[in-house]
This record gives sequence, C-alpha cells and structure tokens, in this order.
Amino acid sequence: MQIQHRLDNRRNNQYPVFWAFTAAVMLWPLLYPSRYHLNMMIFVGISLIVVTGLNLLFGYAGQISLAHATFFGIGAYSSAVSCTKLAWNPWIGMAVGILVAAFLALIVGLPSLKLTGYYLAMATLGFGVIVEILFIQLVPLTGGPDGIGGIPSLSIFGFRFNSDFRFYYLVWVIAALFCLIVMNLVNSKVGRNMRALHESELAAKVLGIDTFRYKLKIFIFSAVYAAIGGSLFAHYISHITPESFGIMHSISFVAMTIIGGMGKIWGPFLGACIITILPEALMAFEAFHVIIYGGIIVLILMFFEEGMVGLINVILGKVSIRGKKWYLQ
Repeated sequence: MQIQHRLDNRRNNQYPVFWAFTAAVMLWPLLYPSRYHLNMMIFVGISLIVVTGLNLLFGYAGQISLAHATFFGIGAYSSAVSCTKLAWNPWIGMAVGILVAAFLALIVGLPSLKLTGYYLAMATLGFGVIVEILFIQLVPLTGGPDGIGGIPSLSIFGFRFNSDFRFYYLVWVIAALFCLIVMNLVNSKVGRNMRALHESELAAKVLGIDTFRYKLKIFIFSAVYAAIGGSLFAHYISHITPESFGIMHSISFVAMTIIGGMGKIWGPFLGACIITILPEALMAFEAFHVIIYGGIIVLILMFFEEGMVGLINVILGKVSIRGKKWYLQ
C-alpha cells in the first residue's frame, strides 16, 4: 500500500511539472528569439511528437519498431504530394497522411506483431526498407532522389505559419497536447495493461488482457503520431528527400527513446533534446565532438538504466521542496 501511495503521488506530481514545463516552452522564443535557437527547438518539438508515440509502443508496451522514420516519411510525403501535385489544403494532406499511416500500420502490424524481440524489429525494418525504395523509385509521385520542393506553409483561417516564430508555437502546442494525452493514457487502466504486457505477455494473457489487440492499437497510435510529425516537418522545411526517412533516422528515434528513458513520460523530451541539440553544442570541439558525444551517450546508458530521467531523479532525490520529494515519471 505504501509503495502504491508513493507511485500515485509521483504520478500526481507530473501535472504541475508539465504545466510549468509548458509555460517555459511558450516563453522560450521571447528569451531566445534568434532563428538558430527557434530552429533547434522546432526540430526538438517535431522529434518529441514522434518519440512520444514510439515510447508508448517501445517503452510501455515493450514492442520495438524500426519503421517509425517510415511513418514519419509517409506523413511528410502525403502532405507534400497533396499540396504540390493535387493542390489540396495542407490540413487535408495531413489528414491523408494520418489515414495512410494508420492503414499501413494495420496491414504491417497484423502479421508482424505476432513476432517478438529481434524478429519484430527485423519485420518492421524490412517494411521500412521497402517504403524507402518506393520513395526513391516512384519518381512521378515522390520526385525520386530529388524529392519534392515548394511545399507551402500551414495556415489557419488565413493566418500563415510562415516564420520560425509562428511555426514554433504551432509545433509546441501540438507537442504539448499530444504529451498530455499520453500522460492521461499511461495513468489509466490502458497504461496499467501496457505495463503488464511489457513485463510479461504471458502473465498479461492470464490476467485476461487481449495482448495482440493492445499491441496493434498502440502500434497504429504511435504510427499516427509519427505521421503528424512528418507532416509538420515537411511544411516547415518545404523540401523533402527520401534520405530524411531512412533506417538511420528510425534508429535515431529509438535512441531518443532509450537515452531519454524508456517507459517514462519525460523520456521523449529529454531524449529528443540530447540527440538533436548535443551534437550541435559540441561542434566547437571540432574533430573531437563525435568522440565526446558518443562518450556522453555511453556513460548515460552504462550508469543510468532509466536514461536521462534516471539521472535527473538521482539529483532530485537529494533535493526537497517544501518537505516533498519531486521525481520525473
């Protein structure tokens, strides 16, 4: 009972932290208005959307996917093709991307989610390779290796998100909303069932949980998050090519999940920051920046099983605010 009480308190503590975090993010452009800082934080926000969905699948449900850069690309190409070749409204293009990603996740998930571990990873990797080849070969539709340019900016009722400042707020409002949805989800019965699935699929089945149905729904849900992130990416950079959606980017999303902290609400944000910002921050070290970057990642993984969330919780464990310990979930 005491353990459960502490867990409930830790979960309840996340909401004040979340709103404080949201307020800080919204104030960021006023404190650091340079285009460089806004650009970096926009990419962090887009990565956060993708990794939040992947963390739900990988961190909570225990199902690894090496195809999330593919769903990311499907969202991007759906928006690009819809706007540049069909002259559709960009929001319709985004909706098309969501539907296509959800449908393909269903088709791929039905057979592949019967596999586990490395076999599941290889199945999703194979799907990603096939789609990447299609991005390159379907030249009339995707533009081939040259990709698609001239993708218009998003707009709402005539208000165009055609500057870094405006697009920053669009991305982070969406990211904050999606994170809030996941926070509520993981603290519900669905979240408890996902944790049971992660710990032991056999035990979850004994408890009456339809494990395959849960895995499939979460896989589709995470693919939709990736597609939305891809659509935002396309409308922000205005030109996309297949190389932005290859296997290395899928591995990067998985790395963000692991380094930030698998199965942790704050893991995706911390992982997205580390993988996106740290390489840029270390460029001043010139030839040694890759070694330093790799060393930092290895140290985090070696000494903190819960990633950056675990590191921060070690620090917070030594601090008491109003007689209360605060931890990141």
